[in-house]
Amino acid sequence: MKKKLVLWGSNASDERLLIALELRPEESMVNVFTFPESAATEAFSQQMMKEWRNGKEVAFPETHARMERELQVSESMLPEELKVEREDILQRAQTEWQFVVLSSKLFESYRTELDALRDRIGSLDKFESSIWEELKAYWDKVQTQARERNLLRDHANQLRDITNELFAQMKELRAQLDEVFHQKSKENHDRFHAELAEVEARVKEGKRLQPLFEELKKLQRKFRDSKLTREHRSSVWKRLDAAFKEVKEKKYGPKASDGRSPLERLQRRYDGLLAAIEKMERSIERDRKDLNFQDRKISSSGGQLEAQLRQAKIKMIEERIRSKEEKLNDMMKTKAELEQRLEKLKAKEAERAEKERREAAKREAEKKIAREIEAAATAREQEEEAQPTKAAPEEKTKTKEEAPSVSDDDLSDIVETLNAIAAVGQHIDRAASELMEKQAAKEGKRSTVEVAEDQEKG
Repeated sequence: MKKKLVLWGSNASDERLLIALELRPEESMVNVFTFPESAATEAFSQQMMKEWRNGKEVAFPETHARMERELQVSESMLPEELKVEREDILQRAQTEWQFVVLSSKLFESYRTELDALRDRIGSLDKFESSIWEELKAYWDKVQTQARERNLLRDHANQLRDITNELFAQMKELRAQLDEVFHQKSKENHDRFHAELAEVEARVKEGKRLQPLFEELKKLQRKFRDSKLTREHRSSVWKRLDAAFKEVKEKKYGPKASDGRSPLERLQRRYDGLLAAIEKMERSIERDRKDLNFQDRKISSSGGQLEAQLRQAKIKMIEERIRSKEEKLNDMMKTKAELEQRLEKLKAKEAERAEKERREAAKREAEKKIAREIEAAATAREQEEEAQPTKAAPEEKTKTKEEAPSVSDDDLSDIVETLNAIAAVGQHIDRAASELMEKQAAKEGKRSTVEVAEDQEKG
């Protein structure tokens, strides 16, 4: 934002003048230079427009006048006797320069705070996380003001360069501390691996699992409180987790370390998404309240600059709301997808449970039928053994022309055998029907008719 302005105007006697204005933001003052038309040649006026206005030095003619004016919101930067041809440009510059003055004051306050931080960091002999956090918080404030354009670019760059130097100093101190921390982490890492190796060896030897499980839990608590680098922490955690799984499998069986079912994992994800949606909706509501507050305040602003600053904040809040609403829409789409997947998984789970129930009932019925058949066969064998043995008929000499014949007694035995088999089959059907009917009555879900229908379909 330029701090110099060149305009053509006139004085109280309507004499044409070249008027140059220069802002002194630190003092909230404006230098006003006037050059009579006789001295403001074409070459000089072009120099003022193209060079002086952009910060270059230009030699002024002797026939010029200089005055100082205080920069105010309500009064013009020029005295009453001076008029300019483009009043709109003058008014716009006055508004912008008011912002420049306020921004410069903000820069000075940040610069003072930064100088205090630099003195404290310069006196450190070791890294202190509290000062590091203060420096981060300070830089976050500067970035926020820079994003909102409340700080001029040059001022923001100056603060950034000094802040980067201080961060570099803090990083050097932290590097020294990191070396000590890394050494301590390596010692903890090696100690954990040695203890886990001992536990793994005892597991392979078949020692009692409950004491080993308790020992792993103690190691886990120590692990959480130990100082470890990310790499060392990951290495120890993988081995500790594997040891837990091995002990659980030996203690509770292979399925002990399978974790949650797909339905449980999806339900957990869905619950987490609902919590995130609720949090995002509350955040949007807070932003809307803030937006309404800024809308009410903008009408009662204490000046054009304040109104401009509030307008910038309104745009920033609106952009934040828009971004959050986009994220919320994506979250709602994900919610709908998860709900569909949950319904499908629940249907599959219910189907699987029903199938397992049917299979269990079927296996129980088959067992009972097998027992009934075995009992019936045993009873028939005992009955046959109790019958008297018939006398063997005299053997008859058979010729080649004679055909084998079946006696009446043989036919009677065959009929009795077939009737017995049919009776056993009916008994088996009744037993299966009674068993399934009892199962349905116990669960209270299906009627006797449904059981019979299932039996017929089976």
